[in-house]
Amino acid sequence: MREILGRRRKLSLQLQRKGRAALLNAALTYAEQWKWRVVPGVGFDRRGAWRTAGPVPCACPHPSCPVPGVHPLDPGLLAATRDPRMVRWWWTNRPDAPVVLATGDEVSAASLPAAAGARALDAIEELGFRLGPVVATPTRYVFLVAPYRFAELGELLDSQEWVPTSLRYHGDGGYVALPPYSSSAGQLRWVRPPVVEPGGTAPWLPRLGTLVDAMVRAGRTAPDGDRLTY
Repeated sequence: MREILGRRRKLSLQLQRKGRAALLNAALTYAEQWKWRVVPGVGFDRRGAWRTAGPVPCACPHPSCPVPGVHPLDPGLLAATRDPRMVRWWWTNRPDAPVVLATGDEVSAASLPAAAGARALDAIEELGFRLGPVVATPTRYVFLVAPYRFAELGELLDSQEWVPTSLRYHGDGGYVALPPYSSSAGQLRWVRPPVVEPGGTAPWLPRLGTLVDAMVRAGRTAPDGDRLTY
């Protein structure tokens, strides 16, 4: 029995080290190679798990945290950086922290509840439009797109008869969490992995305008809400 428990502990430690190395390597790729600004997320407490309702497991002090575990706290979003030295220092000291991407300058995003996001993804590909990276969280699909300004976003949405509030926009001053990350109830994963074209330095990103119609239509079937649960 002791031998079996010892093997399990050893395997657990190996997996833990592997997961931590993956987080650091991902953060360095985003920041150093792709020039995306990143910052460590607050993470979960020891009881943490992805949840859509009930007690929030976020390690932050807010009992009703709308994005448990995957938001910046200390340091805040303004500290997000491309500096590989800072990134390495952060994830050396906080090896289990999720990677949070600051949106707005090199990359932006739009997101939908998971079921609606999957429908939007299928519809966009059936129409022949090219997708960029797409992240699946336990509750949402996040579409990474080229940077857009709020004026541009306003014009795009003004052309729609009705826009569901379940469709979220992550532009200037916003953020999203990026893979890899997992908790006891789910994970962040790439549904469509980033693709760096030959000669390129960062993943190709589509314009929001090519995706928004399909996302709005898909979002109309998803419940509205004011909670950004991941």
